[in-house]
Amino acid sequence: MKNPHRVIAVLSLLLLMGTLSGCSILGGRGASATRDHAFIAYSPVPETSGRLRLAVKDNIDVKGVVTTAGSEYLAKNSPPATRDAACLAIARQRGVRIVGKANLSEFAVSPSGVNEYFGTPKNPFSKWIRLVPGGSSSGSAAAVRNGQADVAFGTDTAGSVRTPAAWCGLVGLKTTFGLVPLDGVFPVEPWHLDTVGPIAKDIARTVQGMELLEKGFAAKYQAAVADHPAARKIRIGRLVLTGTDPAIDQAVDEALARAHFEVVPLGRDFQEAWDRAQTDGTTVAAAGAWMSDGKYLLQPDVGARSKAVIVLGRILYPVPYRAALERRAAWQHTLRDTFKKVDFIALPTVKSRPPAIPLFNDVAALEARIQNLQNTSAVNFAGNPALAMPIPVQHERIPVTSLQLIGPRLSEAALLNAGRLVEATSPVTPETKKTPKPNPQGKPPAI
Repeated sequence: MKNPHRVIAVLSLLLLMGTLSGCSILGGRGASATRDHAFIAYSPVPETSGRLRLAVKDNIDVKGVVTTAGSEYLAKNSPPATRDAACLAIARQRGVRIVGKANLSEFAVSPSGVNEYFGTPKNPFSKWIRLVPGGSSSGSAAAVRNGQADVAFGTDTAGSVRTPAAWCGLVGLKTTFGLVPLDGVFPVEPWHLDTVGPIAKDIARTVQGMELLEKGFAAKYQAAVADHPAARKIRIGRLVLTGTDPAIDQAVDEALARAHFEVVPLGRDFQEAWDRAQTDGTTVAAAGAWMSDGKYLLQPDVGARSKAVIVLGRILYPVPYRAALERRAAWQHTLRDTFKKVDFIALPTVKSRPPAIPLFNDVAALEARIQNLQNTSAVNFAGNPALAMPIPVQHERIPVTSLQLIGPRLSEAALLNAGRLVEATSPVTPETKKTPKPNPQGKPPAI
């Protein structure tokens, strides 16, 4: 396989074209709970209630509510969940108000965030042209961005928390694989890739979200702040990738410089290893969709987009899938060696601004394009944590892009502290995001 990136993209394109030609993706036929399509089920509380408002992606079980995973078929044929997913245990213990089940791409397998049945959550930067919100946790991002939730839980298999956070001007944290339990989470590839993580408007709220996923996390974060109150002794390995919008690369470099990190360029060998891991991570994710969702392939109420991904996964399983997994240990070793030289790795979360949603026929090209714009699946393939956060960029219409920081395993607290230092020195303009005053002490709001 000379160019596996191209092979996967072409296969995806052909499959999607064959099943989706002529289909509009703008209208939703299902009963989305909110006009902006952020929620599938919604039970709001006033922002002034003083209680933390949590949105939960609708592939995470909430007792008494049907888990639709964004699917018409599951919405019509699944009973309500008999218990909460394990990742909600702390939130329940602390009386956090779950305001609803957030919309998503069907089965959490589409990077665009589009949902044909329940409707597509609105990207906040959409004006005359509708932009993709990013997926699959599109509703989670929209709920936070629209002020309907303070924190949202999403899932991230190949970028599904970070991509919508990036394209909606939010903070999103992909957690270390295995840190947050997956019991009660509708799977894509739970054996190597699937994770649960928070989306919020700023670092402080993201810390709050992590405290709901890992007991004692706030104390770890405060310790990280105390260890590195300033950025000067933090080493950042800067990864530059071909195909990135030059304005986005410039925005990343400027944000790192303003925070006064020690920046170390990463060389060609690491870039090549990254590209290989991106392809392998995509392969494993697609094969996981086949293993998890193959049973829905012939169901009439399952969308053509999801069926195409499942078929692609069947093609990639078992040979390319197993070959990719055989390279996983080498990629993890490469990262471990790199983190002996730097504390974190920095690169754009996505290579461009969000593309427009096509009116008709171009769905296949859109999904293939977004897959190639995400700088995310290599992180899932390794199992490491990664933070996506908004930074300013020079652009008239969308003056915000996303910096991604990748850390060693279980470095979530240190990552968020590094994000705090960026946030304090590179605030996003009020026109794009209501950013609170800088929080140099790093103290999250009380839950």
